[in-house]
Amino acid sequence: MSKVNFFNPQALDILAPEGSKWWMAENDLDQLEWQDESFTRPADDAILAKAVELETEWKNQEYARSRKKEYPDWGTQLDYIYHHGIDKWKTDIVDPVKAKYPKP
Repeated sequence: MSKVNFFNPQALDILAPEGSKWWMAENDLDQLEWQDESFTRPADDAILAKAVELETEWKNQEYARSRKKEYPDWGTQLDYIYHHGIDKWKTDIVDPVKAKYPKP
């Protein structure tokens, strides 16, 4: 096939049987080698489609990763709930983060 600019190796891990080993140089599918010869290599189109699917999923979850970094640790949040109640916790802590990083 050819080199690809970005390639998520998890695509090969998903398409291969459990325990299969593979090796690829410099994101070049022409150099993809399976160490398990009993396995028929997936077509390049299937490999690239899975890689694109994983990349899209990653991008679609950016808001969740951003929210996770923004929220205080659980101990701080539970203490806030204890002292101020759930409704205040939602308006003071949860809602501002959700507004800053909305779901797509």
